[in-house]
This record gives sequence, C-alpha cells and structure tokens, in this order.
Amino acid sequence: MEIQVTLNGKTVRAEVRPDELLLDFVRKQGCLSVKRGCETSNCGLCTVWLDGKPVLSCSVPAARADGRAVTTLEGVKEEAEAFGRYLAGEGAEQCGFCSPGLIMNVLAMERELSSPSAEEIREYLAGNLCRCTGYMGQMRAIEKYLNRKGGCACGENS
Repeated sequence: MEIQVTLNGKTVRAEVRPDELLLDFVRKQGCLSVKRGCETSNCGLCTVWLDGKPVLSCSVPAARADGRAVTTLEGVKEEAEAFGRYLAGEGAEQCGFCSPGLIMNVLAMERELSSPSAEEIREYLAGNLCRCTGYMGQMRAIEKYLNRKGGCACGENS
C-alpha cells in the first residue's frame, strides 16, 4: 500500500508492506537515529514523534502514519544538539546508543510539561533504558537543560 507522510517537514510517498513497522519505514528513509533495541516496546530507543507526541516506532505499523507528521531526531537537530551538550557536560552520553530516544522524549517533555518536578521527569522517562549509566548524569543534564529558561521545578524535591 502507498502512504504519504510528512517526515521531518518533508512530504514522503512510499510503498509499505502491511506488516512494516514505522521504525523500519523511517530508517529506509535515511533516519538512522531511530534504533532497534529490545523489540518488545520496553527500551525507548525507537522513539519518534507522531503528530508531535512520542511513540515507540517499533510498535506502530507504518500504515498508521499515513497522512500524519513523523519527526525523528534528524528533524529536531538544533534542539537535539543543544540538549546533547548538556548530556556531554554531565558525562551522561556514555556510548550514545540510547541517546536519540532519550533526547526525543526530553524534547517532547519540554513541550508538554510546564515546570516538571524530578519525579515527573522520572515518570515521563520511565521507558527509556540505558545500559551504560546509573541515570544520575542524565537526570542532572535534563534538570539543567529544563532550568536554562527557568522552566523546571525539578530541583525542589530531588
């Protein structure tokens, strides 16, 4: 079947198999930031935005994206690089394999939540797994990033 998707702001028309996952579709389109991790919808590595909301692309059929907007890390490059500097500053980038999915969720959280607490941040990111770190560096980076404009209450109850 043919689908039409707005991928990172550009219209893409492509043939997809009925069982093709959004993860495989975006990778075929050159969006290699989207990773295959657990294949059980539990790790967050494959996170993309579908109409501005984070979804696990390993569990969404590509056909469901027909007529919709899909955003990958490649589509939010400047914002991603800005947050990436915070991760690096806290030594939290480690191997970087999980970073694209984490970054997509942090940027979505920034758009969705106003002044999130540390607990709200942890809840929002509960599905993002990292095998290299104990998450403390990532949490420091996220809190500093969200606080850069005074938009985070995260330090209050940490």
